[in-house]
Amino acid sequence: MTYLIDRRLQGKNKSAVNRERFLRRYKAQIKDAVGRAIKGRSITDIENGEKVSIPVKDVGEPSFGHAHGGVWETINPGNEEYQKGDLINRPKGGAGAGRGKAGNSEQMSEDDFIFELSREEFMNYFFDELELPHMIKTQLTATTEFKNQRAGYNMSGTPSNIHVLRSLRGALGRRIAVGGSSRKRVLEAETELEVLLLAGAPLEDPRVIELKKLIHHLHTRLLAIPFIDPFDLRYSNRVKVPKPMTQAVMFCIMDVSGSMDETRKDTAKRFFILLYLFLKRAYDKIEVVFIRHHTAAAEVNEEEFFHSRESGGTVVSSALHLLDKIIEERYGAGQWNSYVAQASDGDNWDNDSVLCRQLLINTIMPKVQYYTYVEITDGPPQNLWEQYSQVGDHHPHFAMQKIVTPADIYPVFRELFKKQPK
Repeated sequence: MTYLIDRRLQGKNKSAVNRERFLRRYKAQIKDAVGRAIKGRSITDIENGEKVSIPVKDVGEPSFGHAHGGVWETINPGNEEYQKGDLINRPKGGAGAGRGKAGNSEQMSEDDFIFELSREEFMNYFFDELELPHMIKTQLTATTEFKNQRAGYNMSGTPSNIHVLRSLRGALGRRIAVGGSSRKRVLEAETELEVLLLAGAPLEDPRVIELKKLIHHLHTRLLAIPFIDPFDLRYSNRVKVPKPMTQAVMFCIMDVSGSMDETRKDTAKRFFILLYLFLKRAYDKIEVVFIRHHTAAAEVNEEEFFHSRESGGTVVSSALHLLDKIIEERYGAGQWNSYVAQASDGDNWDNDSVLCRQLLINTIMPKVQYYTYVEITDGPPQNLWEQYSQVGDHHPHFAMQKIVTPADIYPVFRELFKKQPK
């Protein structure tokens, strides 16, 4: 008898190794199915799993079967139509026709193979081949910063790194170890001298004189032991260890002037949510800052950001000034990865658009990891788009795209954050 033992590792949260093998084998079909599912669901539910259907023709596999050899006979109970030697035609349609077709239909059809993708699997396919390009401080893959950490002591180093307590402790141990035998002999000689003097031995006794010379010699040797020796010095040792950047801040900037209707705001909200989910895969802690603007900018909560109504003109530079102020006051110590997503219909005062371009190039872009601008409009590019198009020439981590309908969000997102050629 032969035993087959499957020792392949089973992935986390997977029911069986066969599931992982199935996902690898039909990756292309599953990615297409996930793409179709995304178009039919809200981005706010993007983290949930999904039922994926794959045409059964794509999952067919060859199999071994045992065929009847030679001539064989069967008995069909209740047969009133066929005689011995008749040939029976293959049934048309039959069981499992699928897709609502009756079993006796002339049209051949097959059921789709439907299975459930877990949340983790769905998100992995959703973000497949996505990557924020040209990271400055960190990358979402594995880039880390380093910090100094104590790692014991060295016998050499700079004077500023001398560890006084550890050096004195070593010197004391050395003096005890080197002078141990001498102190023992001093104690014995002093005890013997005291006994002789108590017994009435004269000071001129040769043994007394010899013991005094020995005691003096031993004390001289003990005093000759240095209090501290270069050998005793110990220096603090520090090594650099990786320090992952686990916190990020995401700035959402949106125009709420009269030209931004609820439809455009809803489209912008979906894009912000998608970016937030993407960052959440890389950082343990994410703070979201909402900045809205018309002629003036203000930091608000999420409810007011998306649902408050405003009227009037648009001054985009007010939002950029407030963004720079918030970064300097709360996120400018180098401990945060800053990402900015700006949504607008592109309408802005002509002179202010030039100021926005200068603010981005000279002030904002050196402080952030990535800046993306989406213009939600179905018309021709506005003056803000024309000025922003010059920012990418100075900073490669700036990207801009146009969104016409909510259906364009996912393709635009992939285009903004697609992997860059190495």
